[in-house]
Amino acid sequence: METKNIRSKTTFIVTCALFAAIIAISAQVQIPLFTMVPITLHTFGVALCAAIGGSLTGTVSTAVYVLIGAVGVPVFAGMKGGFSVLMGPTGGFLFGFVAMAFFCGIQAKNLWQRIGFSCIGLAVCYLCGAVQYSIYAQKDIITSITLVVLPFIVKDILSLVAAQYMAIPIKRAIAHFGSGNKAN
Repeated sequence: METKNIRSKTTFIVTCALFAAIIAISAQVQIPLFTMVPITLHTFGVALCAAIGGSLTGTVSTAVYVLIGAVGVPVFAGMKGGFSVLMGPTGGFLFGFVAMAFFCGIQAKNLWQRIGFSCIGLAVCYLCGAVQYSIYAQKDIITSITLVVLPFIVKDILSLVAAQYMAIPIKRAIAHFGSGNKAN
């Protein structure tokens, strides 16, 4: 009984580490913008990991990613790391990704409900990001939303939808191989 519990904890830790690495890799795919907030695949990476692993695993994985970056490991966009990034123009989005992961990981009954929860998480992420950008850039909140939210909406919603769709066959494959079935 105790061996199963240890195996379960080990699986959780390894999964969270793997998902944090996936999020770090997704952050490196970027297109710089004049607003200091680049277009990245962060949203897709966070949403995919949470959709596969669920709310707990997705949230912990994203928090691990943020903490690793905070201590200086260059995992944030542009191979940046350190506490200063969290206090900079993109820091609010990084904190917001943790909340977004929770919502993206909610295992609702159908795909459209999961996408709906993901959009709620994205809205929370946008709010965190726009508020911090507003403070950092000394701009009003409407200007900040115009600069660092509006240009990303279509790409981010498409990212959420793609992540939720991609998670379905990945979860099936994990369940299949996790149950001890052998591939033909």
